[in-house]
Order: sequence, then structure tokens, then C-alpha cells
Amino acid sequence: MPDTASPSAETWPPLPLAAWRDTLATLHMWTQVVGKTRLALAPMENHWWQTPLYVSERGLTTTAMPAGERLLTVDFDFIDHLLVLRTSDGEKRRLPLLAQSVARFHEQYRQALRELRFEFRMLARPVEVEPAIPFAEDEEHASYDRDATHRWWRALVRIDRVFKRFRSSFTGKQSPSHFFWGSFDLAVTRFSGRPAPRHPGGAPNCPDYVMVEAYSHECSSAGFWPGGGAVQEAAFYAYAWPEPDGYAAASVQPALAHYHPQAREFILAYEAVRTSADPDATLLRFLQSTYGAAANLGHWDRPALERQP
Repeated sequence: MPDTASPSAETWPPLPLAAWRDTLATLHMWTQVVGKTRLALAPMENHWWQTPLYVSERGLTTTAMPAGERLLTVDFDFIDHLLVLRTSDGEKRRLPLLAQSVARFHEQYRQALRELRFEFRMLARPVEVEPAIPFAEDEEHASYDRDATHRWWRALVRIDRVFKRFRSSFTGKQSPSHFFWGSFDLAVTRFSGRPAPRHPGGAPNCPDYVMVEAYSHECSSAGFWPGGGAVQEAAFYAYAWPEPDGYAAASVQPALAHYHPQAREFILAYEAVRTSADPDATLLRFLQSTYGAAANLGHWDRPALERQP
């Protein structure tokens, strides 16, 4: 049974989807608007690693992006609830985060970029969602619950910490702890070093070549969704590409984790982690055991790829 009396449950906030479903949908679109800036400005990296956002001490950040001789950083501040644009020559713009449509957010953001003298082409519609309403036309998503957003960010801070600890024991090629605005998840991925079969693509409103590049090499990936899709409530996931024989039947930890046949992923409910006696250790067991299943069944050269943390 979950340890609901655990003091750690106070530091891992509850995230019931019903309490902030509309805000989540709006925030997803806002992060796509800002994320498209990284897609436009940052030089290409393998697996599209130039595009994600990163967990920061106040929210999410693009980190510094080159634009000619200048740099631009865009931060979501979920403490003071601001979108902050900063340049390498000391200019700044602040936009309030409040209940407003995606169309209005997009208009104000582009205006701030123009005032800072940043002009570039941006694909002004979302990806990996259905339907994909162009940002300038999206009056449907217009919710913003400050408290719910702050709780979600607090959860990201804790999860990001564990993901980074998990990364410390792997010496092979692996991703940073990335926040992907297309799928709205925080993820970390390890690679065997071998090329993978061509990925079939199929993500909604996303060209197949995007997934072909993302999954060009064998990998074991894990991450966190705040809810929605095939798994409604907030959950951790883990999968392998390509999925090795026997992966779905592998024994993973903790016992509450299970394989979801439609998603083709192992799933562990966020609430099960949050209310456990030691959430960090519980999440680490999930990350390590699902990676172990992928690496063992996929015949990875584990001695060459790992070290003791």
C-alpha cells in the first residue's frame, strides 16, 4: 500500500489531471510557441537535441540561442509567472503568464521578439498533437491556473534531479534531461552505440523524417508525462527502440510498474512514486530496471557503457 504518511509526499506535489487539464493543454501550446524559437535559431544536433527546453531554478529555459552576433534566452518563470526574454546585449522583455488564448500569447511573444530585433521564420502551428490549430487562430486553449502550474514545475524539479542522478552511471552516449515541448514530457535516453532499423514515424502532424532522425540508433528511453493520451493520469514511462524480444514480459521494479501493450511502454504511476516511502529510490529502481531489461535483452555491451555511480 502507498505510504501516504511519508514526509516525502509533501515535497512531491499531487498532480491529478482533472484539476488542471485545461491549463496543461494551454501550457503545452505556449511551450510549443517558445520551443519553435529553438527550432529556428539553434544549430542542428543529432536526434533534434537542439530543440528541447530545460528545467531551471524558476521554471523552464531555452538556454542561450545564437541569432547572428547576439544571444537570446527565453525563460518560463513559474514562481513569478512571467515569460522573460533576455539578450546578450542586456535587453529584456517580460510578459505575464495569465489566462489568455494561445493566439494572444503568440501575438505578444512575436511582438516582444520584434522589439528585441529578432526576426526569423517559425512554423506557427503545433506538432505531435491532433488537431494542430495554428497558433494565431487558437482561441480554444486559454486557461492558466498558477497554483497547478507551480505544482507541476515543482514535480519536474524533483524528477529532473533523479534523472540526472540516473545519468551518472552511464558512460556511453546519452541525452541530457530534456523537456520535449512537442510531446510535453521530460525524458532521458541511453544509446547502445549501434544503428537502429528505420523508424516508421506516424506522430500526428509531424513529418516522418523527424522520428527517423530521433530514433536513428538503438536506445532505451524513460520519461515523465503529466497526463493525457493512452495513460490518463501523470506517469513515468520507459521503452526501447527497437523493442527486443521478451521486453514486454521482463520483470521490472517496483511491483506497481506494468507494461502497456497499446503504448508499448512500461508505465509507473506518478502517484505511486509520490506516495512511496522514498520517491527518489522508487523512481531510480524503475529507471534502472527498465534500462536493464532493454540492455540485457538487446545484448548491449554493458561493461563498456556503465560505471558505478
